[in-house]
Amino acid sequence: MSGRFKIIFLSMLMLSLLFPSMVMSARIKDLVSIKGIRTNQLFGYGLVIGLNGSGDKDGTGFTIQALANMMEKMGIRVNPQDVKVSNVAAVMVNAELPPFARTGKKIDVMISSIGDAKSLQGGTLLLTPLKGVDGRVYALAHGPVVVGGYGTGGDAGGGVTKNHPTVGRISNGASVEKEVLLSLEDKKELILMLENPDFVTATRVAEAIKAHFGEDIASPVDSGTLKIRVPEVFQNDVVRLVAQLGNLDVTPDVVARVIVNEKTGTVVIGENVRLSVVAVAHGNLNIQIKENKDVSQPMPFGVSRSVENSIPIKTANGTVVAPGGATVVTPDTEIDVKEEKARLLLLESGRTVGELVKALNAIGVTPRDLITILQTIKAAGALQAELEII
Repeated sequence: MSGRFKIIFLSMLMLSLLFPSMVMSARIKDLVSIKGIRTNQLFGYGLVIGLNGSGDKDGTGFTIQALANMMEKMGIRVNPQDVKVSNVAAVMVNAELPPFARTGKKIDVMISSIGDAKSLQGGTLLLTPLKGVDGRVYALAHGPVVVGGYGTGGDAGGGVTKNHPTVGRISNGASVEKEVLLSLEDKKELILMLENPDFVTATRVAEAIKAHFGEDIASPVDSGTLKIRVPEVFQNDVVRLVAQLGNLDVTPDVVARVIVNEKTGTVVIGENVRLSVVAVAHGNLNIQIKENKDVSQPMPFGVSRSVENSIPIKTANGTVVAPGGATVVTPDTEIDVKEEKARLLLLESGRTVGELVKALNAIGVTPRDLITILQTIKAAGALQAELEII
């Protein structure tokens, strides 16, 4: 069993055995979001200059065109065919405009090369307008690009690369120029949306709000939505209402789920996973076939004959010789079959994640084995949980 997999299993086992009845609560602000209060994605096309020969190649037409257009706007007429862009890279700039962002607020931007530049290290992003999906400019980005890696290489090929040198970041690299209209004033009701929709959690949130404010102002609409009626005392102070709502503690409930990442072999099992009566036996059959070639070399001074007319002769000791002085190649096949000893594991009904982890750990399963076992138990109808493979 791999070390990482064993650590994950042992940690889950210790938590489930030491604290079997401990239920963790969370703040409502960590469980819900308010409808209409969200981030907005911004993007733009820009140029990174000042690269040390690691920019786009001369065949990158859009980089050359963008550089020529920029210089022309500055009153400098150039022939695009004479422009060299080895120190320039075309990039896409992305940012997230947070809610209630006012004019002048600084936000982070991400810069990604879209040409064939080798690295953005040491470059500076020219002033780039960032637009929303409506085509309007909401922010302006510029500044030195910070790259968490590097790439070097020679003219003959090869080189060394660390991390991803064609993607960089500028902290506080954009300033907000246009605000997204959003206000909580004169709000008569709020819509809360659960991050993980669940009917039980929605009901518990409504009950916690009622218990705190002393009146029934929250009503669940469905498993993921609650409607909050703003009380009269908070009509002119909705911010204070939202602050009090966010600090209330609620114990969330989730569907029993098992998450399996087949690419990395990571398995995460929720605490509500239950098993019906099932017997598990798991073993592997390994078949290994080896093919060797034996060469029979004739004795010296043998009579020379053509290979076509030579008939191999097998002697009493098993050696194959070729009469007439011909060299013969003969195959030698070895087949080895090994079957691992599998132990039969009986899991009784109603077992929790603690017993499941302990039982699977006892038979020494690997991550790949566990994936197969969980799929088989689910197919047998004994795994009372959602099995999600990502």
